[in-house]
Amino acid sequence: MNKPPYKRKRDTSAASSDPELLERSNKKDTAQQENLTITVTAVEIQELSEEEQSDRLHLEQKIERAFYEAGKALMELCDRKLYRSTHGTFEEYCRDRFGYSRRQPYLLMEAAVVFDNLTAKCDPLDHILPTNERQVRPMTKLEPHQQQQVWQLSVQEASGKVPTGRIVKDVVQRIMETTQVPNTYQIGEICQIIAQDNPELRGKGGCWGIVIQVNDFTCTVKLWNGEYTIGLKHLKSYNYSPSECQQVQQISDRISKIYSSAMEESVQRFLEALGKLNRPYLTALEEKLLNVLESGIGIRTIQ
Repeated sequence: MNKPPYKRKRDTSAASSDPELLERSNKKDTAQQENLTITVTAVEIQELSEEEQSDRLHLEQKIERAFYEAGKALMELCDRKLYRSTHGTFEEYCRDRFGYSRRQPYLLMEAAVVFDNLTAKCDPLDHILPTNERQVRPMTKLEPHQQQQVWQLSVQEASGKVPTGRIVKDVVQRIMETTQVPNTYQIGEICQIIAQDNPELRGKGGCWGIVIQVNDFTCTVKLWNGEYTIGLKHLKSYNYSPSECQQVQQISDRISKIYSSAMEESVQRFLEALGKLNRPYLTALEEKLLNVLESGIGIRTIQ
């Protein structure tokens, strides 16, 4: 007895070879997929209570004001000389106790002063006040009302958020260029010379100079080998403390006394390198070499 043919299998094979039937089948599958509904369960986020909101604001303000509190504490330590039982100078105390560089404590103290000036104008409840020292550093040499103006413009540029130090610096620069902010440098201040785009300062880029005269939009600075009148945009303050400025002046005087174009080239290069130091002190080796040169000059003078 012959076995009847399996028609279902034969029909399927026929359908797979028929392009029109295959296209209808694909459209049907696509329609079923489009009608498929995916249910997503929403996760409810619990709102903060009034007490939690108050705690959050309090903790955020403590973090934001950390640099300010540090600056205020350093001011009191310095003013009352509370370091005197263990250290001879405030700078040594800050280095040993907190690991600060020579400039860091003074930067924090200056930032605290600026912060106080801003809080006199800005509403703390707005929550738009500086959160670190670098944000206020460009404003330290401005008058209080200028600091407030700069900060408000910087906040606007940051779309209502806390601006970066770069934004603040750019705003300060624009205001100086457009409103001609008075020269804020002081006699005795140590500045670095920026020679960029000024061919007259070629060879002097990176050197430090001591401000000896303050003009409207320029400063006359003294280098170890001469005096130069330089525009404000070609000067950058090191923000040294008064004691550090005095140290640099002493180094400058020592170099000036012994520097001469008649010296050996290697000696000239050494003295010129001292005139480009980005720190207000000499290392032990630099001090020793300078002493040797000073002694040599003294011997020749006696003879």
